[in-house]
Amino acid sequence: MTAPAPPRPRTEPGRRRRVVAGLVIAGALAFLGFRAAGSATVYFKTADEAVAQRSSLGTHRFRLEGTVVPGSVHDAAGEVDFTVRGDGGATVEVIHKGDVPELFQPTIPVVLEGRFQGDAFLSDRILVRHTNEYKARNPERVKDYKG
Repeated sequence: MTAPAPPRPRTEPGRRRRVVAGLVIAGALAFLGFRAAGSATVYFKTADEAVAQRSSLGTHRFRLEGTVVPGSVHDAAGEVDFTVRGDGGATVEVIHKGDVPELFQPTIPVVLEGRFQGDAFLSDRILVRHTNEYKARNPERVKDYKG
């Protein structure tokens, strides 16, 4: 008489499929997160750096820092045109579409978000650096406009 074979361990039907599906979903989520983080990166350039690197920046979105040049601000229907100047003297013509902060005015440092198009920097966001605390903590970054 032969002894009955020991029972085989029960495997849950479809377990392997669920593990593979879980790994595929985890991989897809990781890929999407990496892509979103990469496309959300906005690089920061001073006006001098942006002018020097204009061809390599192309039409990629970045932040541009400069001081608003006196006499260059012109309001037009739904947009504001002005010029910013870097510490090294480079200037960038700006066309801004969107809201302008209340503190926006000539001779103050601003940070603009946008991209180059043609001869101008197209901006859709203006950040105004205006506090004395910032100036005290970063004297090398904020210089008074000297025309």
